Amino acid sequence: MSITVEDYTSKVLGVVKEKYGLNDKGDAVDKMADLFGEEFVEREVSEETIKELIEDSEKHIKKYGFKGTTVKQLRKEIEG
Repeated sequence: MSITVEDYTSKVLGVVKEKYGLNDKGDAVDKMADLFGEEFVEREVSEETIKELIEDSEKHIKKYGFKGTTVKQLRKEIEG
């Protein structure tokens, strides 16, 4: 893919490229998207991460049980 950018943008990408030891300005664009993209678009959670979370939750519940908390109990813990 080829894009045209302003001189300032090119300088910024060059600095990002050098700062992070990247191969080219395309990698710098990817790095900037990685650093700032979540301000605009949420990342998708990988299926593997979801499976790990479910497994960890199931292990915890199996070890400690599932304890429900009432609103009254929660309010008491929060408010003291």
